[in-house]
Amino acid sequence: MSDITLHHVPGSRSLRILWLLQEMGITPEIRVYAIPDGSLRTPDYLARSPGGRVPALDVDGHTIYESGAITEYLCETRPEHGLGRLAGDAERVPFLEAMHYAETMANHVAALNLQWIFLRDPKDRSDTVVKIEARRLAGTMAPVNDLLGRQDWVLPSGFSAADTMLGWNFLATKRYVRTEQFPNIVAYVERFKARPAFKAAKELDGPRQFGSDDDYFSVDGR
Repeated sequence: MSDITLHHVPGSRSLRILWLLQEMGITPEIRVYAIPDGSLRTPDYLARSPGGRVPALDVDGHTIYESGAITEYLCETRPEHGLGRLAGDAERVPFLEAMHYAETMANHVAALNLQWIFLRDPKDRSDTVVKIEARRLAGTMAPVNDLLGRQDWVLPSGFSAADTMLGWNFLATKRYVRTEQFPNIVAYVERFKARPAFKAAKELDGPRQFGSDDDYFSVDGR
């Protein structure tokens, strides 16, 4: 049994960490939770992740929550895998920027998920909020599409943990934004889906509990 435990909801942001660990050749013990059943709101889980969200990771005697913090910790404590960019590295600043930009984008995805997937009564959905958030989401994607027209991965030197953070977003953004306007992102997704570690992570991920990778929710009438 692994001495690393990932607290995980299939298809959620915790896939970022499962993917990163597979890139490092590490298969954690996986404890699966479900969003609707209250398992993320128990006192035991809230002691691990105060916001009641995944991922949380038990590792090296710590429990760490927030995918960006977990990613930075794993890269800094396991630098032999070359997936982080440590202080003093020429790519340290773009690495950190990409890590945190991933959450800027993911916050728009979360707002859209709330409107389209998690509201109990669809009549409560706000068309105005949906359209604004979808436009904002597309706006965050445009500069990444430009970047990926110049290089294959988020950093010029090649694949890194910035890709496991940012790449996951594009599995979700296609629910709300037509992907044909971002051809470089489409090609990027195909590149990372071909990675053995990503394939292994998806095998371990488990059945999605909300939406699907192929859903598209029309936010603009098309």
